[in-house]
Amino acid sequence: MTAPDRLSPGDPAPEFTLPTDTGDQLTLADLRGRKVVLYAYPAAMTPGCTKQACDFRDSLASLQAAGYEVVGISPDKPEKLAKFRDRDAITFPLVSDVDKAVLTAYGAYGEKQMYGKTVTGVIRSTFVIDADGKIERALYNVKATGHVAKLRRDLGLD
Repeated sequence: MTAPDRLSPGDPAPEFTLPTDTGDQLTLADLRGRKVVLYAYPAAMTPGCTKQACDFRDSLASLQAAGYEVVGISPDKPEKLAKFRDRDAITFPLVSDVDKAVLTAYGAYGEKQMYGKTVTGVIRSTFVIDADGKIERALYNVKATGHVAKLRRDLGLD
């Protein structure tokens, strides 16, 4: 597997319909007309992913006040996402991409460096999608810690 194709500002955001932590389906089309922060993370209930999810949770009110909806995406099954949501009081949708097709379409699944080795997996990424469904920002290889604060500054919220 080679490095995935990456999205750039102005690209159409790949559409998706995925199961959520509640067992419902969420489609990107459902969110049309609103700005969306879609963030890809490797695995629910791991330390870094928990920190990142809690940072988004703690910033949700100000993000929503600025017109942003937050959605987390990982290859975890909906049942694991539900446990993650309940354990850490996650208050935004978590979607399950078990076959990694959506993660791949966003360029958030493929080869990456981990502890000096090349591995295949989820590339921690964040996508800001405008109300028309176009990529506004595509941020790859973001850090779990401090990323939400940086994103808030970049979006002019702080």
